[in-house]
Amino acid sequence: NKLQPTMPAACDSLLDDIEDMVTSHDPTPHERQFARRSIVPRPRKHQLQPAGEELQTDSVIPGTQKVWVRTWGCSHNSSDGEYMAGQLAASGYKITENPSDADLWLLNSCTVKNPAEDHFRNSIKKAQEQNKKVVVAGCVPQAQPRTDYLKDLSIIGVQQIDRVVEVVDEAIKGHSVRLLGQKKEKGKRLGGARLDLPKIRKNPLIEIISVNTGCLNACTYCKTKHARGDLASYPIEELVERARQSFQEGICEIWLTSEDTGAYGRDIGTDLPSLLWELVKEIPEGAMLRLGMTNPPYILEHLEEMVRILQHPRVYGFLHVPVQSASDSVLMDMKREYCCADFRRVIDFLQERVPGITIATDIICGFPGETEEDFEQTMELVRQYRFPSLFINQFYPRPGTPAAKMEQVPAHVKKQRTKELSALFHSYKPYDHKIGERQRVLVTEDSFDSQYYVAHNKFYEQVLVPKKPEFKGKMIEVDIYEAGKHYMKGRPVEDARVFTPSIAQPLQKGQVSGLPQVSLLDRLNMNASH
Repeated sequence: NKLQPTMPAACDSLLDDIEDMVTSHDPTPHERQFARRSIVPRPRKHQLQPAGEELQTDSVIPGTQKVWVRTWGCSHNSSDGEYMAGQLAASGYKITENPSDADLWLLNSCTVKNPAEDHFRNSIKKAQEQNKKVVVAGCVPQAQPRTDYLKDLSIIGVQQIDRVVEVVDEAIKGHSVRLLGQKKEKGKRLGGARLDLPKIRKNPLIEIISVNTGCLNACTYCKTKHARGDLASYPIEELVERARQSFQEGICEIWLTSEDTGAYGRDIGTDLPSLLWELVKEIPEGAMLRLGMTNPPYILEHLEEMVRILQHPRVYGFLHVPVQSASDSVLMDMKREYCCADFRRVIDFLQERVPGITIATDIICGFPGETEEDFEQTMELVRQYRFPSLFINQFYPRPGTPAAKMEQVPAHVKKQRTKELSALFHSYKPYDHKIGERQRVLVTEDSFDSQYYVAHNKFYEQVLVPKKPEFKGKMIEVDIYEAGKHYMKGRPVEDARVFTPSIAQPLQKGQVSGLPQVSLLDRLNMNASH
């Protein structure tokens, strides 16, 4: 009598994630996380065969190929991209800036707007046409892994970026792997992968630190929430340690990022000011900290403290507070959890107590149900505050969001409103009155046209300075002699002190951060043994 194999009913449902297959004998996420702390990523050694002996293999050896990493979206995504590139480089892959050169494309997506997703989808198509292997990451596959155009592709979830090497290894071999699980400890969701993983900073002078993932809101237009989920914050001591490590690698500017920095810590019994006071203790003189985006509700509770922090000499007097609309009925339909008066209160309070502060904001044009009167209220807000930095977004219904099911504003009306608001924004010049000022600026990057270096003053306003190598990564004094819509131009003050904020030599572009820096002799020995 033959035994019939019985299939458990659970197999009838598709597994979204390899990590859903867990037994009671498996280590807990806490044990796995703890065990990993003692592991140092090490470049693999590819053993050469003795002369004359051919390597007999029917498969590809992962870890020797070239990878091109492309990231769309916010600075949280940029940070994730830097971590993924760093781990791949640490394990032997070569990160290339040239897509046609690469064996595999790692595409790190953004789900905020339709055009960003369209670019992502087109890149997948292009890679497949060129017979490149593809691995996808970021918010699009995390939010909608079953989308048709992602069929058979390997996916790295937003909380699984510490396992990018495993996924790329498998993709190189022609296998499809999907890791979409959440990081948990004692049943509680964590902020994400460890912060001390190897990374390759796009700019060796700037460290981007994500302080939390997810948010506490449920905005009706937002697809990112589907990917990043509810708020999960990193502990203060881990963030401070990450900042300390970054300064030891020669950076001179830190950007804090997340979907909502203002909500930081509410899930772990702390708050944003507590984190910031600990972080400023670590910032060397002349180095600067830039705060990330914060929604109005959570900053309201901390206004007094935030004023004191924004006045700190090593913190940029800059805050990004998205209003999205100045109409209370539109804000209610968006489920933004504040009214326009709350937003005004935040701005008025900060402008009064931090003179010169830069407030950046976002506005969505043509949200479902927005009337002419609603839109006029938004125009009036911009006329009143003349925001120097304004992100204008035409509304796009994102699939699966409540706003996509609401009655839509006609496309031509959305377009017209976007045009009107843009015209208003371009009608005023925020920096003309600053011509003739003497400012201290921190020089961190090249301008788009490569003609200047880009520096920022205390209020994170962009100042273009002459491209002299001795200025890069330095705090210098300039006289403002010209102003455009988005920038000023500064002439270095003669004989003024050029101050170096970095406490160590910055890493070279493309160099892996977080790895023990190997000496030249060791490297030669390592190469000889390959």
